[in-house]
Amino acid sequence: MAQYSRIEVAMVMKETGMVPLFYHPDVELGKKVLKACYDGGARLMEFTARGDFAFEVFSVLNKYAIEKLPGMILGVGSITDAAAASLFMQMGANFIVTPSLREDIALVCNRRKVLWSPGCGSLAEINKAEELGCEIIKLFPGSTYGPGYVKAIKGPQPWTNVMPTGGVSTEESNLSAWFEAGVTCVGMGSKLISKEILENKEFKELEEKVAKTLEIIAKIKA
Repeated sequence: MAQYSRIEVAMVMKETGMVPLFYHPDVELGKKVLKACYDGGARLMEFTARGDFAFEVFSVLNKYAIEKLPGMILGVGSITDAAAASLFMQMGANFIVTPSLREDIALVCNRRKVLWSPGCGSLAEINKAEELGCEIIKLFPGSTYGPGYVKAIKGPQPWTNVMPTGGVSTEESNLSAWFEAGVTCVGMGSKLISKEILENKEFKELEEKVAKTLEIIAKIKA
């Protein structure tokens, strides 16, 4: 079962401001990526379950996080139905991220008090997700909407917590635009954990990149 409640996960998302996204079928590579992010200060990781037998990789990585990386909160993304959400929750997923709004996923996650973050693109979807108990909305794809969309939503709905994924980079100008618009945190995949870093196994570079990005976010939020 999850090691962290949905409220605890939401608070860490808000405090750190960033959720790294990562997937690779190689378990040992995954451990090194996870540790590099952890050593860089990240306390969340979304494992984007996009490959065959991804659940086996996630299971090993989550056990590794629990045993070796105290305070690291591992969740799973790219979940498209309740059965998959239930499977990963049995493996201890601390949060579930979906590309679209699915009521069936909301129900199984709420039953276990596990945070779920659905991909939403309209105010109607956002309102529906919040009615279903969502704490943090995933704005996806973020590049399609941009910071201006977040600012427009936060005007009439200041209580809405938004996490854009896609269209977020490590540049200070990009991060400033998102956080000044009012996002709670950002999801960051290949702009943070690049293909080159993985191919060249530059884990120290990744650690430094994570630390620098978190430093920029902290400065912007302050």
